[in-house]
Amino acid sequence: MKKTLLLLSILFVAYSCKKEASKEDIVNYAKTITEEELKEHLYIYASDEFEGRNTGDPGQKKAVEYLKKEYEKLGIPPVIEGNYFQNVPLNIVKTPKIDMKIDGKAYTYFDHFISLTAAETGTLSASEVVYAGYGIDDEKYSDYKDLDVKGKVVVVKMGEPKDKAGNNVITGAKTVSKWSNGRQALSSKRDAAKDNGAKAVFFIDDALFKRYSDFYRGREERGGSSRLSLPTKKDEPAEIYFFLASEEMGKSMVNNIDKSEKPAVVKTQLEMSYTSITELKPSENVAAIIKGSEKPEEYIIISSHLDHVGMDADGNVFNGADDDGSGTVSILEIAEAFKTAADKGHGPKRSIIFLNVTGEEKGLLGSRYYTDYEPLVPLANTVANLNIDMVGRIDPKREGDRNYIYLIGSDKLSTDLHNISEEVNKEFTNIALDYTYNDENDPNRFYYRSDHYNFAKNNIPIIFYFNGTHDDYHKISDTPDKINYDLMENRARLVFHTAWEVANREARIVVDKAEEKE
Repeated sequence: MKKTLLLLSILFVAYSCKKEASKEDIVNYAKTITEEELKEHLYIYASDEFEGRNTGDPGQKKAVEYLKKEYEKLGIPPVIEGNYFQNVPLNIVKTPKIDMKIDGKAYTYFDHFISLTAAETGTLSASEVVYAGYGIDDEKYSDYKDLDVKGKVVVVKMGEPKDKAGNNVITGAKTVSKWSNGRQALSSKRDAAKDNGAKAVFFIDDALFKRYSDFYRGREERGGSSRLSLPTKKDEPAEIYFFLASEEMGKSMVNNIDKSEKPAVVKTQLEMSYTSITELKPSENVAAIIKGSEKPEEYIIISSHLDHVGMDADGNVFNGADDDGSGTVSILEIAEAFKTAADKGHGPKRSIIFLNVTGEEKGLLGSRYYTDYEPLVPLANTVANLNIDMVGRIDPKREGDRNYIYLIGSDKLSTDLHNISEEVNKEFTNIALDYTYNDENDPNRFYYRSDHYNFAKNNIPIIFYFNGTHDDYHKISDTPDKINYDLMENRARLVFHTAWEVANREARIVVDKAEEKE
């Protein structure tokens, strides 16, 4: 009996040892990520056949079918039982019909203003507007302090305040903050007005208005000015009216807007009727999973965006080989590496979700739907998000020093995650980790511009892997022949090794820099 127990003990120990992957095993699994297979995938995924993968269009449907078939070939099941697709119910927001009068004078769409929200059909009448200066609501400076804008029409202008030395008050330097940084200024000033209860806001920025108006007018002339949006959630208030307007229109409401930044209530008669025009344009996220062997209810999400910008009016295809074909096919190879490990008895202790999201190019819509509308697994159980968006090229600023990757966000929420990232890179891949764009004051604001941000805003630690922009960014010349497949291979292996460590370490990584949700 004792001999039998001893034999069973030996077998148990041997079995346990076999289950623990050695460093050699891990390296071998990473080696299944090859430049040859990455190239094979990308020449298909970024081919003309996929028509630029524009969200909701036939090319994007071909893309999700390709991803589904590849996960099926690998034997990796979907997160949703029986379905790799998470349906994302998008709406096409067409040019609304708006009648606008200020003090009896009519103002016209495209010539004087454009709408930037999917607001509901309705009317608006006001005998005064609230001028909120720069429209900033920040802990370092607020135009809304002691200003009541609930249910009112707000007018704000471009820019942000400077001190006597010419530095921006928010950043304390010449560097601009999010409050005057292009697209982010639009969303920041809109959200500030909305959060303070405004019913409508007019953002006066003549240069930005002309650029956006010309773009939307041109698109309508080519067949219909439209953009995509998610539906309003049942528990959310209706979207506010948000207009980007010309200086001429701004002065009609606040005549000294170009000279004054002091908030004030201004007597102005405004009459508006707004007719919203929308139609459904459904799209899909793709989600596959390898269940964890010990902690299956904890999840690491590896993400990329599967969409690009489609075709132009002349039928030229924007292939999007780097943006983000490179990240998407990298995930397929990373998935293969984890599946190979699992088949060898070395499955991850925590679950790994491979998430390819739609609508990134339209405003991070697919990832926002995942986090804000329909998480497929609890956000509280999501340990980390590793997001891969453009990893196949070389930033011109890094020419001659090609073995690098920009990392963004690794230290924003979790010291553990940042340290793991550094350690696995030193041990396995030896890539120069460049944190240039991780600076909170970097004017590019890349931290807020890819799908990881929707996880980060929910206090889920993230790393954004990014090679930087280049001359082919968002052009028809972003093609597979320009990809550096050897660099892409090593960058994908870095993501694999980082995910491996986060998934298999005994303790869950600690979120020690969580931001309080409003």
